[in-house]
Amino acid sequence: MSTSKVLMGFLVGAAVGGALGILLAPDKGTETRRKILEKGSDIGDSITDLGDTIKDKFNEMMDGVKENFNKAKSTV
Repeated sequence: MSTSKVLMGFLVGAAVGGALGILLAPDKGTETRRKILEKGSDIGDSITDLGDTIKDKFNEMMDGVKENFNKAKSTV
């Protein structure tokens, strides 16, 4: 299983668990809405970080492919 799938599964599980914890907690409605907004913001930040990580890994892979292609091209 790839690292990105494991990380995505962890984030989804954390989001579901956090949402259930907030919704089942005995708080006032205003407090619950505030907590939901905070968790949503945290999850959004996590998804952005995951996207950046995937983008960086993809760019590294493409650089390696280009480098190998140029080496192969120069030997032919």
